Amino acid sequence: MSKGKVFLVGAGPGDPGLLTLKGRQCLQRAQVVIYDYLANQELLRYCPAGAELIYVGKKAARHTLPQGGINRLIIDKAREGKMVVRLKGGDPFIFGRGGEEAQELAAAGLDFEVVPGVSSAVAAPAYAGIPLTHRDYTASCAFITGHEDPTKDSSNIAWDKIATGVGTLVFLMGVGNLPEIVRRLVENGRSPATPVALIRWGSTTRQRTVVGTLADIVEKAKEVKPPSIIIVGEVIALRPLLNWFESKPLFGKRVLVTRSREQASQLSASLREYGAQVLEVPTIRIVPADDYSELDEAIGELGSFDWLIFTSVNGVDYFLRRLQAQDKDVRELQGVRLAAIGPATAKSLSELRLRVDYVPAEYRAEGIVEGLRRLGVQGKRVLLARAEVAREILPRELARAGARVKVVSAYKTVRPDLDLDLLREFAPDVVTFTSSSTVNNFVEALGRDEAAKVLEKAVIASIGPITADTARNLGLATQIMPAVYTIPALVEAIVQYFTGGC
Repeated sequence: MSKGKVFLVGAGPGDPGLLTLKGRQCLQRAQVVIYDYLANQELLRYCPAGAELIYVGKKAARHTLPQGGINRLIIDKAREGKMVVRLKGGDPFIFGRGGEEAQELAAAGLDFEVVPGVSSAVAAPAYAGIPLTHRDYTASCAFITGHEDPTKDSSNIAWDKIATGVGTLVFLMGVGNLPEIVRRLVENGRSPATPVALIRWGSTTRQRTVVGTLADIVEKAKEVKPPSIIIVGEVIALRPLLNWFESKPLFGKRVLVTRSREQASQLSASLREYGAQVLEVPTIRIVPADDYSELDEAIGELGSFDWLIFTSVNGVDYFLRRLQAQDKDVRELQGVRLAAIGPATAKSLSELRLRVDYVPAEYRAEGIVEGLRRLGVQGKRVLLARAEVAREILPRELARAGARVKVVSAYKTVRPDLDLDLLREFAPDVVTFTSSSTVNNFVEALGRDEAAKVLEKAVIASIGPITADTARNLGLATQIMPAVYTIPALVEAIVQYFTGGC
């Protein structure tokens, strides 16, 4: 059996964008990933499909596995000849017990590497607008544990020296010991007027910052819970000027994204850029159609069609899959004019170096019919590749315009099971619906009464009038709808709604 190897990887402070490139490369090659509570689970998407994912998270007084058990687990998996990633929040060697794990690996004679991560000690203050050092305030800072080993007889912290000898103090894992930390600093000479900040869930859209002084921070922060860090020092005075992250227009807003998992990334990423806390609960899943006989037949006679119409990116994707399944490619489209509803659909065709002959100004079926009528669709043979279940207005109106229309199923949508407890706990401020299917499936899965309860305080954002009409028919009133029916426009409309722009 080949000898295994362990990578102690720092997952960063919470923002998945702060994972290092080497950390991502390790996850992409991992056979086993042993991950912590503070490691953002979004990072697990980089892991191979067959990787074994083992959660060993530890919270205060609630440990999935004690540290000794974690050490044995890492060693056992490596001895199986596996490439093991030990994914740890922040940096492995900054109060992450990575040094202890590395010692155990060395004693066991196993190969290991350490991949540093961005520590919350530097990331959380940066995201709260607090520079740890500044030439006008201090030239020194110190990282200190706020939770020493409880089995030790005495403290290793030289309170008499750090209280006044270091400009900025950063305490990790210390929120439970805040009164004791404050007492020690004041007793050893730090002024009670010294600014203090507590930052919870730093660098994430759940971030919360409480600011006070050594004199009043215990009272102000009594509701603050782990995971939090404590900053002590005059540099906190810069926060009102430098608070860039918590000033984002959607910061603190909880947005529910109901798109399919495959398509949610652009919408979710754009919302997070504006500071929103996003929960992806797909109400539709894109799968192959039940029967491809009609589509395959149409592909066999593509040369006989004058127009090929795509109504979605999914239609393009699954159409091309069937081309490949028949050992064909886009050359079969020679001589066929292409129409696409919406810029995203048109872009997917353009990326294949295919020229799109027509994109309607209005991104819905009614718009494309009027445009094709002007282009002389009468008497022409039109192939419409779309979802298995869709509105009939497009083929009906094309037929009324004199076209000979063949409708084929390229894919279908199904409803996945929804986690109702997660939805209730999330309590969204905004729910986004990007198609009639997302609305129908959401209400069908929850039932009208439960859907109304989950969305009791939520603003409904629909991508266009068809989706808004579907929502209204199900008892959900749309408050946000962009003038242009695209994902970027939907995001901008949400931002404008909460910033007073509409």
